[in-house]
Amino acid sequence: MTIAPTPASAPTPAPASLPRGEVAAENLAALTRPDFPLLAQTACLGQPLIYLDYAATSQKPRQVLEALQQYYGHDNANVHRGAHQLSARATEHFEAARETVARFVGAANAREIVFTRNASEAINLVARTWGESNLHAGDEVLLSVMEHHSNLVPWQLLAQRTGCVLRHAGVTETGELDLDDLRSKLNERTKLVSVVQVSNTLGCLNPIAEIAALAHAAGALLLVDACQSLPHMTVNVAQLGCDFLVGSSHKLCGPTGMGFLWAREALLEEMPPFLGGGEMIQDVYLDRSSWADLPHKFEAGTPAIGEAIGMGAALHYLEGLGMDRIHAWEQGLTRQLFDRLQAIEGVHILGPTPARQPDRAALAAFHVDGLHANDIAALLDSSGICIRSGHHCTQPLHRHYGLSGSARASLGFTTTPEEIDRFAEELQSTIGFLREHS
Repeated sequence: MTIAPTPASAPTPAPASLPRGEVAAENLAALTRPDFPLLAQTACLGQPLIYLDYAATSQKPRQVLEALQQYYGHDNANVHRGAHQLSARATEHFEAARETVARFVGAANAREIVFTRNASEAINLVARTWGESNLHAGDEVLLSVMEHHSNLVPWQLLAQRTGCVLRHAGVTETGELDLDDLRSKLNERTKLVSVVQVSNTLGCLNPIAEIAALAHAAGALLLVDACQSLPHMTVNVAQLGCDFLVGSSHKLCGPTGMGFLWAREALLEEMPPFLGGGEMIQDVYLDRSSWADLPHKFEAGTPAIGEAIGMGAALHYLEGLGMDRIHAWEQGLTRQLFDRLQAIEGVHILGPTPARQPDRAALAAFHVDGLHANDIAALLDSSGICIRSGHHCTQPLHRHYGLSGSARASLGFTTTPEEIDRFAEELQSTIGFLREHS
């Protein structure tokens, strides 16, 4: 599939073969794989490379690579500060990328989008600014045991500084958020609920709109870690009813080193700056300073200009495909993945099945009786198949299951059914080999 380059301020039109509004499980892999040069390479012994690690990072289409080349080769200059034409072009494309992010998540306006290095920095920004201004000893932050470390450690550090208390909702036997447990832990001391929308290990889709209503009824705000949901489904902050939402470019077919925070404008206005320096100021004197307007108040120093422009190009690409189409295609792949894995003796998958939760993520974290996840991943890699092994930055969740780690196959819209079949065959062969030689 070819999506022609467009100005950063305009959405990429959908291909004629995929009319907007029609939700069907078209073979997106066949349409899009020509745009991803990395996927065309061969691996060990001339085997085709099979990449099944999209939950860790996505691959990048040529449209993103071209956007980076365009900026560095044609428009390279600092933004907001220069009167010359290069700076004007760079600023235009940089701010157009912000508009694209705002549209992609359904923000009221681009002032609500703060560029950060990644989602981890975005959560730290909220903890250090809103958190330190609003949380005191005895106040509570409600998390869950399935959270990524990026949504645990910043709050632990905040608790050490302020004396606030961290509480954690559990998971059900089917590997979903225990909503009754979360509800029971909400009280008048709860000031913030911070949860993942889609777990990178369990794959479950949490009911964010319902959690938002519960949090607000208790007088708390809601932060959503949307890193695993944004690349795979439509995410709209107004429909979710959350107060903060964070995302990461590199999981969205964009460059690394780039992420964003969305927050309601009124909250951002009240929050103090995160970092000090150039760009985030209005006036500077020797003994005091005043701050720039939103969102620049939170963006000290020279930003990741090329990376922001690249993220904008990536979101244009996803918009051109249509998030509903991506979700429909990946739902079918997920059912196939579970069917193949469940047929292998000794394989145990974490999280809800597609039959129980059809909208669950296109990934399967699993463990195999008597075998180490790292051994499985290493042998699969020798066959050209890239999966993840380890704790996936969810050590508390793995501890909950009595595991040191798991293997994880995660899919994207470029994944083919044939790749899933070959992965399952190689996994079964790998398990047999390891059992024979253990």
